[in-house]
Amino acid sequence: MFSGVTGLINRGQKLKGTVVLMRKNVLDINELTSAQSASGIIGGAIGVIGGAIGTTVDTLTAFLGRSVALKLISATSADASGKGKVGKQTFLEGVITSLPTLGAGQSAFDIHFEWDTDMGVPGAFYIENFMQVEFYLVSLTLEDVPNQGTIHFPCNSWVYNSKLYKSDRIFFSNKTYLPGDMPAPLKKYREEELVVLRGDGTGERKEHERIYDYDVYNDLGNPDSNARLARPVLGGNTTFPYPRRGRTGRKPTKTDPKSESRSDNVYLPRDEAFGHLKSSDFLVYILKSASQNVIPQLQSALPLVGKTEFDSFEDVRDLYEGGIKLPTNILSDLSPIPLFKELFRTDGEQALKFPVPKIIQVDKSAWMTDEEFAREMIAGLNPHVIKVLKEFPPQSKLDKQLYGDNTSTITKQHVESSLGGVTVEQAISNNKLFILDHHDPLFPYLSKINKTTTKAYATRTVLFLQNDGTLKPVAIELSKPNPQGDNYGPISTVYTPTKQGVDGSIWQLAKAYVVVNDSCFHQLVSHWLNTHAVVEPFIIATNRHLSVVHPIHKLLLPHYRDTMNINALARNVLVNAEGIIESTFLWGGYSLEMSAVVYKDWVLTEQALPNDLLKRGVAVEDSSSPHGVRLLIEDYPYAADGLEIWGAIKSWVEEYVAFYYKSDAAIVQDSELQAFWKELVEVGHGDKKNESWWPKMQTRTELVQTCSTLIWIASALHAAVNFGQYPYGGYILNRPTLSRQFMPEKGSKEYDDLAKNPEKVFLNIITGKKETLTDLTIIEVLSRHASDEQYLGQRGDGDNWTADTAPIEAFKRFGKKLVEIEQKLIQRNNDERLRNRYGPAQMPYTLLYPSSEEGLTFRGIPNSISI
Repeated sequence: MFSGVTGLINRGQKLKGTVVLMRKNVLDINELTSAQSASGIIGGAIGVIGGAIGTTVDTLTAFLGRSVALKLISATSADASGKGKVGKQTFLEGVITSLPTLGAGQSAFDIHFEWDTDMGVPGAFYIENFMQVEFYLVSLTLEDVPNQGTIHFPCNSWVYNSKLYKSDRIFFSNKTYLPGDMPAPLKKYREEELVVLRGDGTGERKEHERIYDYDVYNDLGNPDSNARLARPVLGGNTTFPYPRRGRTGRKPTKTDPKSESRSDNVYLPRDEAFGHLKSSDFLVYILKSASQNVIPQLQSALPLVGKTEFDSFEDVRDLYEGGIKLPTNILSDLSPIPLFKELFRTDGEQALKFPVPKIIQVDKSAWMTDEEFAREMIAGLNPHVIKVLKEFPPQSKLDKQLYGDNTSTITKQHVESSLGGVTVEQAISNNKLFILDHHDPLFPYLSKINKTTTKAYATRTVLFLQNDGTLKPVAIELSKPNPQGDNYGPISTVYTPTKQGVDGSIWQLAKAYVVVNDSCFHQLVSHWLNTHAVVEPFIIATNRHLSVVHPIHKLLLPHYRDTMNINALARNVLVNAEGIIESTFLWGGYSLEMSAVVYKDWVLTEQALPNDLLKRGVAVEDSSSPHGVRLLIEDYPYAADGLEIWGAIKSWVEEYVAFYYKSDAAIVQDSELQAFWKELVEVGHGDKKNESWWPKMQTRTELVQTCSTLIWIASALHAAVNFGQYPYGGYILNRPTLSRQFMPEKGSKEYDDLAKNPEKVFLNIITGKKETLTDLTIIEVLSRHASDEQYLGQRGDGDNWTADTAPIEAFKRFGKKLVEIEQKLIQRNNDERLRNRYGPAQMPYTLLYPSSEEGLTFRGIPNSISI
């Protein structure tokens, strides 16, 4: 079959190579999501697949012709200009592995290079694609290179038609070099490649480009469509500071020149985009189709299927047990979509039902207990907000001239009856009082929020650490603005635990208002801001200033996988004006704006887990502890498990950094590292550039701490706040996202109704049925692991990511340590003395188990923020 091709090649004394590549994924996410309806999307997918089958032979034939050419570049022999000598153009030859099935991926090709001995050792290569369609270049491997043996070139990049590039695409071998150690013949190539990646900061970016640049968050609104959809610019100003996002260069809106126009397909540097045989392509396709097609159809169907509100807790449980019967036309549109196939019953009932959330799998009412309410503050979805209470009553940092006196109205009389004979002073002295404080970030926005269909309170919850290690809520304060104006201070009411009668129902509602605030803070701050948004500038700065052969680039690369893509998708359908978040969470149209206000207090160094625990006062320094801190709440699942993961990450980074940097002077002399850090601070997080807490990046200690913190944020922290969304929040009674009415007051009809039908009143106040369907549909997707997820301690490129043996061995030790940690965490969860680890809901804390299977598993730490 290949004789016509191979006969053209005079092999002689050549270097033999193998090129591995992947043709364009036929299930291309951008093509699929361009359809306008659920049925249209499915039809589009079928069309793409059919077209791909028809062109498989043509594509293969093209590869076997003169369509892909490579040229080796010497790392040891330079031309007159001082750059490494470039070898002769060589074309791919025959396929040496079986043709992959549709969408399966990789094909391998022979290639033979003419390479005289005076050309030295190859260290890079150029590649040219003469076809119209792009392909994903996985790697080149050279065999039997004189005095070198095998040389690997990890590529993992999309290659488009050569005419689209201003300079040839270049790839380097897996040897790792600090800038000063780079072989002289390759230095210019290294510098030129970084110039290409930085671009010139002008023009609208095109799909094939690989340019990394910064912009502010000015694409959330759509003022040209409707004035109601205008949103303030986040970033670049002191009012709403924000991390930078990737620049797309789209035209400004006509209505507001400071805002960027929106489009369905958002530019990403090509290698940041999904499309590499990743099943999360399909997850994201589902997410996008759900938000644009499925959810609107489900919501429009509600009036056709009966009640548009829940009447009882049993109604809510029917979402998982009985389902919602849908009209035939809705079913026909939705049933072909893979995710929704799982949601449809197959017993002839044709109802839509959701998986049973873990929080009610064992006990349907455990979520109502005070113990579970408190336990989730240290082992739930938002486990890193609770703080030790050091002053009583709790204080506020809000400006008194603007917002009056916001000192808490919780008194000793409110709490001391629940402290088991201990005084407030004694409890504070012994670190027994804690607080979940959702007051200051929310109060300045309450007047605005309460003018909408939602009704909110700023909340403070005081908790007592009991002798059995569990937390007990002892008081909840609900505060709303004074009708005379915010500057008059809040009107506050304090509620204390009661289990019986109307007062018991009031207490249950008070807890619900707290959880609504916690749900919003979790989604917009703990999750979106503190993981997704703050990491994106690191990705941009890394690619602009750290070469692919730089050791720190190689260290951090796995922890960037797919983050820019999921962030772009979020700006399009999740955090945009009247998107999923604004439509279903209390903060509404102020959601991202409020996260910007909280970002004013963000400090990178405080994101390291030990520093975070110390700042919140839930731990104290202890040199005898393995991690340098001792927990005040000994049975604190998130913190205890997190410290194990943090310790493993830091040890791995310490070994890695020590291998490449033999002194602090090497850090200072690393021109790429210094340029990376300067731009990250001054541009990527430029609204905070004048804050003194930034590390100076002058020592190995600073580099280790910074890289460890970044890896922690992108892996374990994100896992802790993301993959429990459906297990905890899939049961809307446990994690409501909205409050639609104020607390019933004595003498009101609602108060009287509490005695007759407390469940109905509760449901009328929290998230409604329409918003619940939206929430469940989205968070189930966001809580799933893809089949090809890469978890902490794993790398997708095996051992070929570096040519240095010591870092590879250190990484293997890191992986083995994580396996040991997982076994330790399993043992902890089997210790029934640790009541916070399983709680009334019998729901062991597994979110920081490093490994996972595919799907909705409630465990697993991916390397990166990939969903």
